[in-house]
Amino acid sequence: MGEIYDRLGEVYSFEAQEKIFYALAGNIAINNLFNVHAYNEALGANDGFLEIPTPNYQEPGSFGSFELKKKPSNEFIGQEINYEKLVKVKLTSIDSLEFDRIDLIKIDVEGMEDELLLGAENSIKKHKPVLIIEIIKSDKDGINRFLAKIGYKIFPIGMNILAVQEQSPILKKIQITNNELAILP
Repeated sequence: MGEIYDRLGEVYSFEAQEKIFYALAGNIAINNLFNVHAYNEALGANDGFLEIPTPNYQEPGSFGSFELKKKPSNEFIGQEINYEKLVKVKLTSIDSLEFDRIDLIKIDVEGMEDELLLGAENSIKKHKPVLIIEIIKSDKDGINRFLAKIGYKIFPIGMNILAVQEQSPILKKIQITNNELAILP
């Protein structure tokens, strides 16, 4: 049975919210996803720690929309968030992980996308992965400029962008019609 997982590659997933991390880890376990590794950490521009608030998980809320950093435009997730009462979580940059291979990076970090990209810049330049980035709470133009500067072609797909390195053979297979992505054979 281990052979199939050797062919699937490895998946690394990061979740800063402790309770949501437990749900992620539970899903990994009950679905026998032996090639998936989960970490209760935030991703950012550098290594260290990040202090984040903790929502009340016993009250209704859109915890996947929860922003770790207070901004004037924070989204209301169904409850008020106390940005004064904080817990410390580990903060890691992708570059510091020194992966041997990266094929895909999916980024949905509720407004911290630019910080994550800065902490992954060397890895992105080295491995040239496909990037899928949620941009609804980030500086879309700044992210597009950053990616263009390091040789990426950008495709808008709804609230996300797909970014593919300009030299990638995948570009020939991408078709976007009516905001829908298709990968051609």
